[in-house]
Amino acid sequence: MSACVPTRPTDSAHPPRAHKPHAPPPGKRFRIAGADLSASVAVFLIALPLSLGIALATGAPLQAGLVAAAVGGILVGALGGSPLQVSGPAAGLTVVTADLIQQYGWRTTCAITVFAGLAQLGLGCVRVARTALAVSPAVVHGMLAGIGVTIAVAQLHIVLGGTPQSSVLDNVSALPAQLADLHPAALTISVLTLTILLLWPRIPGRAGRIARILPAALVSVAAATAAASLGGLGVDKVNLPSWRSHALAGLPDGPVLGLIAAVLTTTLVCSVQSLLGAVAVDKVVAGQHDLHQGVRRSDLDRELLGQGAANIVSGTLGGLPVAGVAVRSMANVRAGAVSRNSTMLHGVWVVVAALLLVPVLELIPLAALAALVMAVGIQMVSLNHIRTITRHREILVYAVTTLGVVTFGVLEGVALGVAVAVAVSLHRLARTRITHCEVDGVHHVRVRGQLTFLAVPRLSRTLHLVPHDAQVIVELDGSFMDHAAYESLQCWQDAHAAHGGSVEITGRSGTRIAEPGSAAHSCCRPWTPWRNHHCDRPQEEEQAARPSSHQLASGISAFQRNTAPHVRGELARLAREGQQPAQLFLTCADSRVVTSMITSSGPGDLFVVRNVGNLVPVPGAESGDDSVGAAIEYAVDVLRVRSITVCGHSGCGAMQALLNTPPGGAQTPLKRWLRHGLPSLERMGAQDRSWARLAGRAPADAVEQLCLTNVVQQLEHLKAHESVARRLAEGDLELHGMYFHVGEAQSYLLTEGTGAEQLPDEVFDQVAPTARIKV
Repeated sequence: MSACVPTRPTDSAHPPRAHKPHAPPPGKRFRIAGADLSASVAVFLIALPLSLGIALATGAPLQAGLVAAAVGGILVGALGGSPLQVSGPAAGLTVVTADLIQQYGWRTTCAITVFAGLAQLGLGCVRVARTALAVSPAVVHGMLAGIGVTIAVAQLHIVLGGTPQSSVLDNVSALPAQLADLHPAALTISVLTLTILLLWPRIPGRAGRIARILPAALVSVAAATAAASLGGLGVDKVNLPSWRSHALAGLPDGPVLGLIAAVLTTTLVCSVQSLLGAVAVDKVVAGQHDLHQGVRRSDLDRELLGQGAANIVSGTLGGLPVAGVAVRSMANVRAGAVSRNSTMLHGVWVVVAALLLVPVLELIPLAALAALVMAVGIQMVSLNHIRTITRHREILVYAVTTLGVVTFGVLEGVALGVAVAVAVSLHRLARTRITHCEVDGVHHVRVRGQLTFLAVPRLSRTLHLVPHDAQVIVELDGSFMDHAAYESLQCWQDAHAAHGGSVEITGRSGTRIAEPGSAAHSCCRPWTPWRNHHCDRPQEEEQAARPSSHQLASGISAFQRNTAPHVRGELARLAREGQQPAQLFLTCADSRVVTSMITSSGPGDLFVVRNVGNLVPVPGAESGDDSVGAAIEYAVDVLRVRSITVCGHSGCGAMQALLNTPPGGAQTPLKRWLRHGLPSLERMGAQDRSWARLAGRAPADAVEQLCLTNVVQQLEHLKAHESVARRLAEGDLELHGMYFHVGEAQSYLLTEGTGAEQLPDEVFDQVAPTARIKV
């Protein structure tokens, strides 16, 4: 029944209040969470010295770093698709920007930044952001490593009190002369900065936790500034000219092809670094879901649009190119930011500092900023990335890209890396290793790599080394076989079988797979040895051709060959320590219910009891059953399981027998056992009880209803066992009901009803594919 709520009539004296279409709802105002406020301050304290240091490393006006940090924070924070990623001047763009400034001058570099932003807008509009991630990670990490090496070598000259050269090779060749002409004051400031950067995160204990509230970058630069000022050291310091004289973007001046290449290079580096940074932020946020529950996954196309808009504005205002910055983004996430407000606020703090803290900023020694940027460059050569790439056998791509960037430049190095990555992929596709050996009278032919027409001659030669009547196992360790290789293998297999030989084709781990030709079933799967077939031949013909004893022996052989090596260590541990299962799983003996498969469990996880109809006899002299009762007592009192699950299933033969077998007649063992299911039949027929429901629907028929009711009734029988009742009273044992629909391959869990008359007492809810369910 719906209730009528009186409303106040409106008239001309009190017209209804109109709201703007995009105005916030009445009573709601824009608010900034405390976590966002504190996170923005933490990011600002990192961004301020880094922005000045990157501007110094590129040779741009120092204000350009502050402009890029402010624009990246405010504009990308508002428009970008990655709420927690922080954008600004990035170390990955240092080499590109420095080359552009040296070749074209500062004003033209700003114009190139604007055009790169326009290119990013175009890429975002055509929604190709995901395509950019198709670049090999070895190429991307190699590019960043090359940029890091270039930055570190260049800044080393400033650390030593000198001036960097235009290229890495020139910087390396000039190092001996620079080492012979050290500047003690600059070197002292740089060493102090690097020492604090290294040791600050490693302060142990409670003092370290308190100290790490302040970022190492800020502390190191502040300490170096204090040392230079108090010690009266003669070092070059930050010089921020008046904003009135700040140079803005000018018209491009230079060769057209060179400018196009510069725009493409800037677009590539900005886009790839920003997109990879957004993906990295998503991974960190997913790992801290409890702290960032309201944060959505990044929209990469929107992120590209935001980065493009920021580069247009930054270039127009005379700022450095903008990209997502990993250091600041990770600091933002770890500081507990919950929305894009933290990113935008950090940009506001940069604006405030650029306008009001100029006298303080001009006390910072350039050597301290150079040491800070040099440390960032060294960190860009990640040992973790090198280990990962080595495991994937792509170290050649990484090395070529790194050397290419260091020697020739970013665009040329990336092009070389992509070319080598393509060549390596083609080599792996074409390279196939085929070996033949005999072990205990069985011939093994192993194929490593992709099996294409290029490998057919070698495959044919190797197969013809096998005697005609021999037993052969062909192991294919690859993910692709073309038609020519398929035909060749099929023809040889037919001929070998005609001469009395046998062939078994297995996959990478020895798992038997579908063989080509009429001797195998085209629809077979890796579980062929224990699957009832309805493929090319009728089941009767299959059973006649393959006796059950042979099938059992074949299955045991497959286990020893394929599975045993993987589980031997775990089983040895369980043999030493004994079983410690967390759950007692009581289910039907039906062959279609595979407990380990439907629960994703392994050795030692479940203590399983199976019988006809998943019945739990009530304890007592007349109706008790010592076998099931003993298993329950052992699981509850000895193994101390924490939960018991009763699992029924669709199409249960025991439930069908209960419904269809008339009373009386000879008392066979099956009939005597099924008497323990009579309470379930009575429960289903009770007038005061409504039928159980399955994920909101009624059962398909009486058999399914009895299967569901039986699960509920057997849970009641469980509670009658003394050991179960005692543990339930203590509160350290849980009971669960489960129903497995065989035809749908879908599991359902029993949930409690409300007890209202219009609702059933028992409801079985569907288990989602991604749900984590404790059974």
